[in-house]
Amino acid sequence: MDQEYMRLALDLAVRARGRTSPNPMVGAVVIRGGKIVGRGFHARAGLPHAEIEALREAGENARGATLYVSLEPCCHHGRTGPCTEAVIAAGVRRVVIAMRDPNPKVAGKGVARLREAGIEVVEDVLRDEAARVNEVFIKYITTGRPFVALKAAVSLDGRIATRTGDSRWITGPAAREYAHRLRDTYDAILVGLGTVLQDNPSLTTRLIDGGRDPVRIVLDSMARLPVTARVLSGESPAPIVVATTDRASDARVAELERRGGWVIRCGGGPFVDLEVLLRELAAREITSVLVEGGATVHASFLEAGLVDKLHWFVAPKIIGGVDAPGAVGGRGIDRVSEALCLERVRWLDLGHDVCIEGYPVSPRTGESSVHTSRGGSN
Repeated sequence: MDQEYMRLALDLAVRARGRTSPNPMVGAVVIRGGKIVGRGFHARAGLPHAEIEALREAGENARGATLYVSLEPCCHHGRTGPCTEAVIAAGVRRVVIAMRDPNPKVAGKGVARLREAGIEVVEDVLRDEAARVNEVFIKYITTGRPFVALKAAVSLDGRIATRTGDSRWITGPAAREYAHRLRDTYDAILVGLGTVLQDNPSLTTRLIDGGRDPVRIVLDSMARLPVTARVLSGESPAPIVVATTDRASDARVAELERRGGWVIRCGGGPFVDLEVLLRELAAREITSVLVEGGATVHASFLEAGLVDKLHWFVAPKIIGGVDAPGAVGGRGIDRVSEALCLERVRWLDLGHDVCIEGYPVSPRTGESSVHTSRGGSN
């Protein structure tokens, strides 16, 4: 029964996918006498946490009940008060958690506070499932860097465009809709200047049922982004970030800032220092980035070992041509044994297309960059 109720808490948590940043997604259920008397989830940063919502719905029925929560209750003051004190005040007898909060401000302190108050605490129920739900938060809070996902749409022969640069549309409507749902989920989307010059995209989320536009990031080492680019047109309220270097002229930087761009200088060049950029983004509470760049940008992130997850769309088409660009540029490898592999792979059927999702495994260490362990280490 503990697993059944925890699964319900996790189902509640993901209702807020893409809306809680920089906080985790959390769901909670209150059970008394074998019946659900309260449910809740954390809907958005600054709003009440899942435990508070569930306890409010339960009311007096929370006394002597069991609380199931997908993440350890907080015990510190942030935008809201500590959940541990609300749980204690409600008279809850038993608390079941899926995993401890990796945030150093909590990291077991919430469990200790509840036990100190005489409440029975059961840990690690569906822990792996809970860690997958909050993979973005875990990466962000334990490393000080955003979770980085790379998205590509390729033909069967691995091309992202024809030899003339035409890429509309490699995948079909179902795949494109799923890609926009990814944009709705991640905090930011990143492309290179070449993509902007070639396609002039808006980098917005276009879904029938609405959606949230991510922060738009353009890698532009010399600040050459045209002021007429759609990302600077004001059609979206989402911020536009221009990641450049010290080689960019002050005049160009000032012009982009006047047009509404938020310019970040990342190293002395010749290319944007991606490590510096990711730290700067995390400092501004951007917890996740979806990379939709071209072959050069993809290679830069992959070769630097900065990609945590891949969303790889494949269409049943053959483009051909030695001059048609592939999905990953760079120097490449010498031997197949050096290839980057994926673990925890899943396949999604999207009309005639498929999306392969997985986590890169280092060919040197055999480890994924995303893993969790008790207590919050990453």
